Amino acid sequence: MNYQVYTPSLQLQPFVKCFWTLEDENNEERSRQRVVPDGCMEMIFHYGDLYRQYFEDGSSIIQPRSFIFGQITKYIEIEPTGSSGIVAARFLPGGLAPFLDIPVAALEDKAVSIINLFGEKGRMLEENILAGTGNPQRIKWIEEFLLSRLADPKAIDFVTKACVDVIFESQGQLGAGELAGKMNINRRSIERRFTSIIGMSPKQLSRVIRLQTALKMLEQKKFRTLTSLAYENGYYDQAHFIKDFKEFTGISPKSFFAGNLRLAAIFASAE
Repeated sequence: MNYQVYTPSLQLQPFVKCFWTLEDENNEERSRQRVVPDGCMEMIFHYGDLYRQYFEDGSSIIQPRSFIFGQITKYIEIEPTGSSGIVAARFLPGGLAPFLDIPVAALEDKAVSIINLFGEKGRMLEENILAGTGNPQRIKWIEEFLLSRLADPKAIDFVTKACVDVIFESQGQLGAGELAGKMNINRRSIERRFTSIIGMSPKQLSRVIRLQTALKMLEQKKFRTLTSLAYENGYYDQAHFIKDFKEFTGISPKSFFAGNLRLAAIFASAE
């Protein structure tokens, strides 16, 4: 598996966390992988074989050739159908909204086709990506497309960004009321901004960031007991931690192992 990360251009850095690519021709290692929420949304292009996405009721779909995946509020399962060839943009929380003509909330838990979202210009972008001969060129096309949709390079809500930064700094352990008090902003105002720009409430984002912190500690074995892990990450008790963990990952902390989320580090990552 060849996974590469690229830094976005200076103009896009307030919005795009990174670009990443994945190439993998080893079909023998195909298996379902879980991707868990991390607060970021992605624009993904498959120039290789497509991926299958599974749902809780046992049904599945083949994901579009190119799409934007909105905020995920619970784990999803995906599986490559063949050789992987992917190039993607991972947006910062709140970074996608300036490029869309629809509310980010409309994309929640959905993979929506680039062509459906952006019409003929989206189709042209997809065709360029598929015809590309190298990922640096593909990333350049994505950057040009995004910049063409960015009417104002300063189109960023700095109040919301500051709130998001505080949530990350606290590792998701600040409640919505505490956040409002710390930022000296009306709580309802913060919640409206988050819903409009990020696609989830401050409470939801905090829960997601707290989970990601706990996942890292589990993976790196930086804990003594599940109880100590729960308290260190601001959960009321072990039962509260297990409940949240199962809700977002579909498994218990005791059942967790890094292989569960081999692709999660790529498709959704708090790094």
